[in-house]
Amino acid sequence: MPGLPGGRVSELARDEHWQRLDPRMLLVHPIRELVRFLPVLIGVVVAGTATGGGDGPWRLIGVGIPVGLGLLRYLTTSFRITQGRIELKRGLLNRHVLSTSLDRVRTVDLTSSPIHRILGLTTVRVGTGTSSTDEEDRLDLDGLPVERARRLREELLRVAPAGEDGRPATRPRERVVVRFTPGWLRFAPFTSSGLVIAAAAIGAASQVVNTFGGWERIDVSGVVDGTSGLPLWAAAPLGIVGLLVVVSLCSVGGYLVTNWGFTLSHAGGSWHLRRGLLTTRETSLDDERVSGVSVCEPLGLRAVGGGRLAAIVTGLDRKQQGSSVLVPPAPRDVVTAVARQVLGVDSPVDAPLVGHGHRARTRRYSRALLPATALVAAVGVLVGTAGAPWWLLLVAMAAPVLAVPLAADRAAGLGHTLVDGFVVSQYGSLNRHRRALATGDVIGWNFRSTWFQRRAGLTSLVATTAGGDQFVRVLDIPEDAAVALAERALPDLVAQFVRR
Repeated sequence: MPGLPGGRVSELARDEHWQRLDPRMLLVHPIRELVRFLPVLIGVVVAGTATGGGDGPWRLIGVGIPVGLGLLRYLTTSFRITQGRIELKRGLLNRHVLSTSLDRVRTVDLTSSPIHRILGLTTVRVGTGTSSTDEEDRLDLDGLPVERARRLREELLRVAPAGEDGRPATRPRERVVVRFTPGWLRFAPFTSSGLVIAAAAIGAASQVVNTFGGWERIDVSGVVDGTSGLPLWAAAPLGIVGLLVVVSLCSVGGYLVTNWGFTLSHAGGSWHLRRGLLTTRETSLDDERVSGVSVCEPLGLRAVGGGRLAAIVTGLDRKQQGSSVLVPPAPRDVVTAVARQVLGVDSPVDAPLVGHGHRARTRRYSRALLPATALVAAVGVLVGTAGAPWWLLLVAMAAPVLAVPLAADRAAGLGHTLVDGFVVSQYGSLNRHRRALATGDVIGWNFRSTWFQRRAGLTSLVATTAGGDQFVRVLDIPEDAAVALAERALPDLVAQFVRR
């Protein structure tokens, strides 16, 4: 059996026989089940108190059931790595066995919740690119000691390849590419996460208010009729400012919890990411499976010079895209610098793009202005026939005014290029993407055209791949340019379908 320096045994060698997870999980599983059954337990206690039987043994039975389920979860879960496969077996009445070949491993994530961190454990999630949405089909080893999990991750991703004597070579030196800095927090309010968190908080507060008396007990008549300390015209702007402050604080808090301690490093042919404040997460991406990058610049981040970066990883579908984040919202120069290092060349990030012509630009304006004009017409009809307030028409007229710069920005950002073996596509305004995909990872081309596109002589060229969203789209490109681009990128694939 091959070993490691210092007498340690290789993880892939020691796991040939079925074995259970770390015994410290006997503390984790019962606690998880208790939390899951907490609403039921509270109901049992309340019902027992109301019927006068709250001092009986039923409370102990109610607590014992989730604790017993947690113990069974540990006793019925085992795993092994043998004959080039990793296998996970769990369940008592409904037996579930997961098995996958080691060469299908795409990513390995190490996730540690607060209780895992206290006990020195972590969950090893093996990403294999499966399309299943069932949580029972996840290959999670929950949990292993942190050091053992890291060694297993290295061997699954072949970070330390074996030498001639069968022993893994010396662990390569890790090179830190980028680290989180507190200055990145200024980008948090310009993301959508704060709005989501604030909406959830407002919804939870609403439920609490309804539970303890309802909104009817809150007197807002003074605000509505203007007899309070502040007139309505002053209270409304203050309310908007207060909402913006709450959303910004929620954004900063969410950013800190998710990305605190973020570090991107490279060692031994893999990219390693670490992040998280309460729950820590470590992800490793093999160089051979990183087929490109996606630079995302939502309008808010672009306005303050920010962006974020994700890797296009073969075998990793959109449900696992959290594992491919290379840089969270950060300064754009940091994003582009990391993108260049991941690709190994600068041109896909910096090269000027080929525009798609006046017909594509016209399409940007028509798609922005027609809905805005229809909105103004509909509101005008309501004001003229249904007696709607006249100021609604003024509000609606802002839509065409805002649509013009939006269309101009979309037209300016639309383009493509083929440079240094990468197909580069850019489109969007509210959420602009610039994607660079290696031509060697393009497995097919699709030409998709709506009726309106065909009338304008345009098409959408879709490069099919096995990573990320499973495609990279070149939007509204002239048909002859689309054929030329596809033929230049993969001549052997397209030439047989081209009519000379």
